[in-house]
Amino acid sequence: MIREAVAEDFQAIARLYHQLHPADPVLDDGSDRTAFDAILRTPGLSLLLLEVDGAVVATTYLNVIANMTRGASPYAVIENVVVDESHRGSGLGKQIMAATLQAAWDAGCYKAMLLTGSKAPGTHAFYRSCGFSPDAKTAYLAVP
Repeated sequence: MIREAVAEDFQAIARLYHQLHPADPVLDDGSDRTAFDAILRTPGLSLLLLEVDGAVVATTYLNVIANMTRGASPYAVIENVVVDESHRGSGLGKQIMAATLQAAWDAGCYKAMLLTGSKAPGTHAFYRSCGFSPDAKTAYLAVP
């Protein structure tokens, strides 16, 4: 089952994010929970979850962003795509990505974008199989 996250999903998503970025520090000041709660209450931001037998095994973060060009159609940025290590390769990633893209199209988005820091050929093959093109745009990233 694919659904939007609710407040009770915080720990399950935090567990998946630790698999995505195991080197990230564990936050004990509550700032991760504050960010999670802000996402849940902000229009245009959605954490989508995929459950198997009642357990959260995949998530994506969909950001629908207002836009003044392209007929004032919004666009989407997809972040933090992760499938539980024990379920990778089972097709669940494609399922949640299809649902995430459908949510973007349902919101009227004219495009959906994502970035990956992965150099693994399998990761790039996965995103191509979900309908993303590495040739449509050039991405640049600045960090502080």
